[in-house]
Amino acid sequence: MKIKVLFVCLGNICRSPLAESVFQSLVDEKKLNHKFEIDSCGTSAFHVGEPADNRMREVAFNHGVSLTSRARQFSPSDFDTFDYIIAMDQSNKKNMLSTINKDPKASLFLMRDFDLTDKSADVPDPYYGGLAGFENVFQIVYRSSENLLNHIQHEHAI
Repeated sequence: MKIKVLFVCLGNICRSPLAESVFQSLVDEKKLNHKFEIDSCGTSAFHVGEPADNRMREVAFNHGVSLTSRARQFSPSDFDTFDYIIAMDQSNKKNMLSTINKDPKASLFLMRDFDLTDKSADVPDPYYGGLAGFENVFQIVYRSSENLLNHIQHEHAI
């Protein structure tokens, strides 16, 4: 059985596709891809079917990470499909929690729960800012993803 991890933001074109790809790259580096299934989505339907934002793809590319996913919208059934659901901010976490009508299979966390450098609650949305905001998000997501992977490896003894 693969460990299924889902990253969630608002539109699924900046933060969550970045987290999906960064986490995948870390899993690949540790040669654990056979143990994981990784995805991302958004709580809104604003960008369904679209690729990641060009600015986010540029920043990721500069760090050797390729963003190839297409935006999809979160479904309440994701709570039963995934083992870990990682929200980029409190607002999206709240939106997802409002769709639960039974005990979910998934463990729900905020991405910053795994940020040991800065315990802010939210990964800021860089959409309306410049490249510096996208770079900041990359740094937050990268360090949080490393700690998330360590957490999951510890929980599952892998």
